[in-house]
Amino acid sequence: MPGAVLHRPLSQVRLAAITSAGLYLPTQEAFDESTRGGDSSYRLIPGDADVETLRIGHRSDAFDPRGIEADRNLAMPLDRLREMEGAGVIGSVAPWHVSVMGSITAPDRLISTTGPGIAAVLRSGGVEAVLLTPV
Repeated sequence: MPGAVLHRPLSQVRLAAITSAGLYLPTQEAFDESTRGGDSSYRLIPGDADVETLRIGHRSDAFDPRGIEADRNLAMPLDRLREMEGAGVIGSVAPWHVSVMGSITAPDRLISTTGPGIAAVLRSGGVEAVLLTPV
């Protein structure tokens, strides 16, 4: 069965965003473009981060960064999530959100190490649902 079923209304759920746009804060290390098969690490983005300060680390021949350069919320919609929380659409915005690189051609590390690490961080923050924004 793909995905999971919410057992409470969305208006009572803590939600986090996960993007594959390779976004990172100016104070964080950039993703390593030289890693064979792709950099499978992740960056935690605080729920109160100013999305316009996020840097774009994603690189791919199939990726056009112009939309995200114009509005980072396309990939990491923290401003929209905060608006949804204020309007009562979601219960709360998670304390942490996650950014990974897209175009990972060797996903073994992503599946075996990165995924479980991300899940642990989100669970520790009480996250019950995620919004995926693949790039």
